[in-house]
Amino acid sequence: MAVKHETELYAPLKAFFEERGYEIKGEVRHCDLVGFHPEQDQPLIVEMKKSFNLPLLLQGVERQKLSSEVYLAVERTRAKKGAHNQRWSDITNLCRRLGLGFITITQYKTKPPFVEIHCLPGDHLPAPSQRIVKTRAARLQYEFKERSGDYNIGGSHGTKLMTAYREKALRVAMVLQEGGEMAPKDIKALSGIGQAATILQKNYYHWFRRVSRGRYVLTSEGEHGLKQYGHIIDGWRNAAPTAEK
Repeated sequence: MAVKHETELYAPLKAFFEERGYEIKGEVRHCDLVGFHPEQDQPLIVEMKKSFNLPLLLQGVERQKLSSEVYLAVERTRAKKGAHNQRWSDITNLCRRLGLGFITITQYKTKPPFVEIHCLPGDHLPAPSQRIVKTRAARLQYEFKERSGDYNIGGSHGTKLMTAYREKALRVAMVLQEGGEMAPKDIKALSGIGQAATILQKNYYHWFRRVSRGRYVLTSEGEHGLKQYGHIIDGWRNAAPTAEK
């Protein structure tokens, strides 16, 4: 059951911490919830939002100037479809990196709210906590090196990107457009693409058609692909060294 206002999260959190011996008060010096425990010197501080966002994270970091016992609290509901609202493990790891506690509150129509602590303040992950996955890092490096230029605008969404694979497929298509029906070994020699045979066989973009054993031609989709990326292809042709007369 989705809450309409973040203030609806206050009562469940107040009850949760009062059961654990805290005296709780709301809105103390701009802090959403503040509590003191008779056995602790540091105040408990909880900042609340309906869903996890950057302002909440920044609030939590700011509150660490007042106490080391700082929690971030958000509602947990399946109705929230935002990109980050279901990535609880990622959010928890982020809070751990910053030394913040993280709490979710699940509201129900017929039973009391469920308060869950995902991590405690001070549950630090080591600074370089994220292990580098060597295979992924190698793929990143390979993709970067295999691209002949910078053909995409950073931050683009919903557009077809020029990948290293697409670039190689275009170079194969260029050779087929100029030479007509050809064998993979000839396409490889003319295009300079070592994986030409594999690209032809996989035919990921449906640009190629095998007309007989070891013979390929360009399809209408391939012709369209060459037109679609004509501005890039023109740049390749202009950059190619001209033969000496």
